[in-house]
Amino acid sequence: MDTSAVILAAGRGTRFGGERNKVWTLLTGRPLLWHALHAFVQCRAVGEIVVVARPGEGADVAVLARESSVPAVVVVGGERRQDSALAGIEAACGEYVLVHDGARPLVSQALTHRVRDATRRHGAVVPIVPIADTVRYAGEGFLKHDSVDREGLVQIQTPQGFRRDLLLNAYAEAERQGLELPDDAAAVLALGHPVATVPGDPANLKITRPEDLILAERILAGVA
Repeated sequence: MDTSAVILAAGRGTRFGGERNKVWTLLTGRPLLWHALHAFVQCRAVGEIVVVARPGEGADVAVLARESSVPAVVVVGGERRQDSALAGIEAACGEYVLVHDGARPLVSQALTHRVRDATRRHGAVVPIVPIADTVRYAGEGFLKHDSVDREGLVQIQTPQGFRRDLLLNAYAEAERQGLELPDDAAAVLALGHPVATVPGDPANLKITRPEDLILAERILAGVA
């Protein structure tokens, strides 16, 4: 076993609304977290799964994890995303780690294998999707005059793959510098290490708002 999946399920999901962690929202009768967990079990790309849970939700996560045919452990996350990611990475045993958002239930086997294979080659990799729409700044209800050149702009998805020792070093240095990080790649980039890219998957959407569930259901049904 050289690759571990770290699934982050400790977020608050404030944009989704409601008080409960959005990873428990049902998609075709199963929690979002179940779909993310099951995706890694099915693809056989990893030998271990670590799920990072919110305080007080570890027992519920453990129930889902026990259904896995892949060895799975549950750890408690922290206040920030980077705290939760670090807790999961420290608990992982693989030489490589694939860090994934629990609110991305539609990650495909092909994408996971693509990220894992590139991680073995480069040590750090993220899946990307080019931005196709026009991008502008807006404020106070009006568009700004300045436009944004979208050449080279991309959306970054998960799973993001890293050599485990590299990512641990990156997070240690980020903590020393007091950096606030939007994702794991930011820690590695701040360390000065290059991060490779692989093609992402437009269907690998992150469930951020309630209407995203409708699209996810359509994708699963093959009608999107």
